[in-house]
Amino acid sequence: MTRRAWAVRAARDVRLGVKNLLLHKLRSLLTMLGLVFGVGSVIAMLAIGEGASEEAIGQIRRLGSRNILLRAAKPAADQNSNTGRAWLSVYGLLYDDAVRIAESIPGVVRVVPVKQLEQSGRLRGRDMEMRIVGTTADWFDLVRRPLVAGRVISAEDVAARAHVAVLTEWGARRLLATEHALGETLTLGGNAYEVVGIVRSEEGDGQGMQAPDARTDAYIPLSTARERHGDVFSKRTQGAHVREQVQLHQILVETADEALVERTARAIERALETFHKKKDYEVSVPLALLRQAQATRRTFSIVLGAIAGISLLVGGIGIMNIMLATVTERTREIGIRRAIGARRSQIVAQFLVEALVLSAVGGAIGIGLGVLIPRLVTVFAGMPTIVTAWSLLLAFGISVGVGVVFGLYPAVRASRLDPIVALRHE
Repeated sequence: MTRRAWAVRAARDVRLGVKNLLLHKLRSLLTMLGLVFGVGSVIAMLAIGEGASEEAIGQIRRLGSRNILLRAAKPAADQNSNTGRAWLSVYGLLYDDAVRIAESIPGVVRVVPVKQLEQSGRLRGRDMEMRIVGTTADWFDLVRRPLVAGRVISAEDVAARAHVAVLTEWGARRLLATEHALGETLTLGGNAYEVVGIVRSEEGDGQGMQAPDARTDAYIPLSTARERHGDVFSKRTQGAHVREQVQLHQILVETADEALVERTARAIERALETFHKKKDYEVSVPLALLRQAQATRRTFSIVLGAIAGISLLVGGIGIMNIMLATVTERTREIGIRRAIGARRSQIVAQFLVEALVLSAVGGAIGIGLGVLIPRLVTVFAGMPTIVTAWSLLLAFGISVGVGVVFGLYPAVRASRLDPIVALRHE
């Protein structure tokens, strides 16, 4: 058979299959519903899973795959020692820790010390609780946040102990709404600072994925923070006056290469164990978190795909059921076609085409549903969703495959009917 003849026969089989399905429109529609919802649920669930995992991975990537984050952590013994009298709790990272890491740990490119404290911020009569972050100019290179206006802290600011501050866009809007904030005087804990820049901060409260920044941050030179605020902080909790002495709350470390990150983190942890008698620090490696998040995404996608695949299986069973009923209804027609010379392969092709048309049309409608559902989830639930091309192709391919697998048995059964018995069927 020539290619042209094969194409003509295939087109004829498709037209005949569509015609037979249109004779029972409602039954055909109900048969396709299983595949429609199956394909739609596969695409929607994969889109929701992809969106959630991509958001988490994006947060980790923004911390820097070559960075290591050290945090001060108050030991449990100190947390349980608060009494009604004044109590001085000494813990956290040291200035000497930053110097030792920079000078003695191989593979370290930059070390950024960070001091943090909570203070009330006031600008043009507006007040807001803010987090003062004393750091160096390198902080803005390691934790990359887009510059909205002005400039960031410079090495000259640190050397001169300048009274300058950089706000987050969220904080600037809360304090000045839509007004221009550059050049204004910001009062933090009774000290005045000139606002020289605004950066866009990470969304949320800064605690997600152990992000080193928060949207209420006000960045000032580390030297200025040491001079104006010192290392001892006071606060009252449950009737107790608690004083804490913390030199550094964070140390950000940048390595020369991703391959050195985990080895460098272990070396830093060993060095800290030597000079810290108690476990008053935490070591976080964004690269390790990234790998863990990627592995979780793969597992999540497999689980979601398997659950949604059950709907496709149910749809396939529906196709097989309706095709078996169709074979029974058209037994006499099959007998006539066989009697006038139709081969078994032609009978198989006829019924297989009908199953493929059902699955292909159901899959196409399911794709539309699968694209619509994630958009509705994003609009009404605020959850990020990502519809990928591979999920569309995968769902449609599975839908067509289901049509072939579950339509093959009824087609073969129809082709094996005895023509004489089929002609006598009422």
